[in-house]
Amino acid sequence: MAAARRKRSTAGTAARRAAPASGRARGKLAPKGRARGLDPEEVLLAPEAPEVAPLAGAVRAAGGVVVGAYREPLSGRPLLVAMLPVTAVRPTPFQRDLSPTHAKRLAQRIEETGAFLDPLIVVRGPDGSLWTPNGRHRLAAARHLGLRQVTALVSPDEGLAYRILALNTEKAHNLRDRSLEVIRMARALAAARPRAKESAFAAEFESPELLTLGILYERDKRFAGSAYAPFLRRVDRFLDRTLPAALRQREQWAARLEAIDARVKEIVRALQRRGLRSPYLRTYVVARINPLRGRPARRRGETAPPMPMGEALTRMAAAARRFDPAAVRPGDLALVAALAPGGD
Repeated sequence: MAAARRKRSTAGTAARRAAPASGRARGKLAPKGRARGLDPEEVLLAPEAPEVAPLAGAVRAAGGVVVGAYREPLSGRPLLVAMLPVTAVRPTPFQRDLSPTHAKRLAQRIEETGAFLDPLIVVRGPDGSLWTPNGRHRLAAARHLGLRQVTALVSPDEGLAYRILALNTEKAHNLRDRSLEVIRMARALAAARPRAKESAFAAEFESPELLTLGILYERDKRFAGSAYAPFLRRVDRFLDRTLPAALRQREQWAARLEAIDARVKEIVRALQRRGLRSPYLRTYVVARINPLRGRPARRRGETAPPMPMGEALTRMAAAARRFDPAAVRPGDLALVAALAPGGD
């Protein structure tokens, strides 16, 4: 019998060891079965070609030089390779705020490398000026180093300025940076295309809760968005309304969240007076007043929220008013500390 138990135990251990391996195999990033994109000879494009000639003229008018042109290998869209005066390029107005520390560090690395190897992506802005939608820190670093020219990939697709957020890896976006950039983008689009619907820009805005959180971060850069993001991800959806109308609705939701957060701060102070000290106090309180607490997660393919945003905020506000700080025990904080989301 002992031998049989050992045999079963050994088999069970082997199965447990094998399970993660199969999981890893399922998670591998396998290449597509069929190659995509242009052939090498299809990539070549003359700078005088009709699809880029006007853009080449704009580059020269700005004091730049066209180095060459090509068709992007995936989509076939035309691009120019150019040298542009640093003074001729400016960041898009809805980009995240500049971090001087990061720009100086980047300048130091460029100086050490001896080359500006990561070209700026540049498009024409609505006023005809040259915008970089994801190069604020590289542009600032170039200016800090006193560079006259920067290398750029110039696209005739002006809409790229609004779609490039998801590709921005120059400096990792935290939740605040992403939210502020998205809400600024939404305001710019609302001014430029007031009849367009918010839902039409789902790819550009990345996730609907970023719009709501962006308004809150505009009002308070220290807002604890990471505490509310899990709740908002479950109930916030892109609105089938015009951008100006959608922004007005989100302003109202943000005001309600501000009021809820004011009550949450009162609860946190009450818990601290009782001697409870934890960086996760706010996260714990928000989790407790979350009206979706205990509800099953969304099933695959399900898109409708478990309850409308307005109803969810009403229930959350009511739960915040009822919250009794005296009922909280120190041990209650242990689980939320282990599951706490990343910072803002």
